[in-house]
This record gives sequence, structure tokens and C-alpha cells, in this order.
Amino acid sequence: MFKRIAPIVALSLLSGCTMMHGDNYHQATLAAIHRSESNVNAHLTNVELQLSNQMDFIDSLQREIQELKNHVDKLENTASKAQSRQFNDTNQDTRNDNLTISEPKPRNKIVLGGIENVSIDAINQSFKARVDTGAATSSLNAVDVQEFERNGKDWVRFHLVKGDDTNAHTPWIEAPIIRHVRIRQANTETPERRAVIKLWVKLGNIHEQTPFTLADRKEMSHAILLGREFIRDIAVVDVSKQFIRSDNTKK
Repeated sequence: MFKRIAPIVALSLLSGCTMMHGDNYHQATLAAIHRSESNVNAHLTNVELQLSNQMDFIDSLQREIQELKNHVDKLENTASKAQSRQFNDTNQDTRNDNLTISEPKPRNKIVLGGIENVSIDAINQSFKARVDTGAATSSLNAVDVQEFERNGKDWVRFHLVKGDDTNAHTPWIEAPIIRHVRIRQANTETPERRAVIKLWVKLGNIHEQTPFTLADRKEMSHAILLGREFIRDIAVVDVSKQFIRSDNTKK
């Protein structure tokens, strides 16, 4: 009798062990999957930060390229005028004394100066702004930046001031945050996380809503920088002139 029962008992014990090992293997597999997901998410976050830093670096390179281009244009213009004067002297042709070489102006676009006055709708105040085609996104010199939540969405409030004049506070500006960017300052290796918002801006006859990065511009001469996203398809910039479309008597 015992000889008949012994194989059955042994088979039952083996089955139980197999089930226990199966459960352990299943749990280990789930844990490995969770670890892989965490590693992938961390890697994606790091890649996004690197892309943001690279975009900021590309913007700075584009500004440098634009400045170099402006310098080259001035040198070419000076050389062209010198050649014109030399030609006039050699040929003794007084009719060419007043000859000027001018570039054709683009059609159907507004010409802006390198510095213009702009009005911010949110506080109904005007500021002198630098118009820079080398910068993709516009930026503001924001101080007292406070992020908060409103109706389940991320918002921010701040003061807009010129340079380091932190005592001359304007009224609070409040706006929803559309995204964040990482900005690396020249004097630090750690990138700063900055909010990006949209504000209505008026410059002469131009009235547009454009994105602004809340940046640290206290070292800059102007509290507002207008980038390509503001002037794209509607205006061009003549950096040799100022206040073409605005009044120079404002703040």
C-alpha cells in the first residue's frame, strides 16, 4: 500500500515546488520590467534636457553669426564706398560725386529699428526693447518670479523691470505657463529652469501675441528682447537705425 502512495506524494511535492518557482520568476520578471521603464524614463528626461541646452546654445551661436554678418556688411559697405570714390577720382567724373549704392528694400514688410518702444498689454506700460533677429524667442527681465497653480494649470507672476532697477517695480504680470526651458548662464555650469509665457505686445501698428522667456536680463541695457518669432513674416530689421516705428520719448 505504501509503495502505491509514495509516487503520488512525490509528484504532488514536485508540482508545488514548480508553482512556487513559477510565481517567483513572474515577480522577478515584473520587477525587471519596472526597472527598465524607470531607466528609459530617466534617459528620456536627460535627452530632453540636453536638447533644450543645445537649442539655447544654437540660439547664442545664431546671435553671434548675425553680429558677424552685420559687421561684414558694414565692412563691405565701407569698401564699396571707397571703391566708388576711387573710381570718381580716377575718371574725374563729377557727375558721380553723389552716387550712392543702396540695397533694395523688401516689399510688403515693415522695417523696424534695432531699438523700438513696445507696449505690454497686461500692464499697459511701454518699454524700450532690443529687436534681435539672432534670437529665436523673445525674453523679459523678470524679477520676483513666483509659480503657482490656478484652475489646475501652472501659472506664474512676476515684475518686469529695466536692468537691475529692482525698486522700480511695475504691477504684477500673471500668465499661464506654456512650457519650461533650460538656460545656461555664462558664469555657471548648472542650467536654470525658466518659464515661457505668452503676452500681447504692441509696436507701432503691430499688435501680436508672442512667447516670452522669463530670463535674467539685469545685465542687459533693455528689459525686453524681441526675437524672430515676433517679427517673422511681418517685419525686417535695420540695425543701423532706431525707433523707426515707435516714439523715442517713452520709458
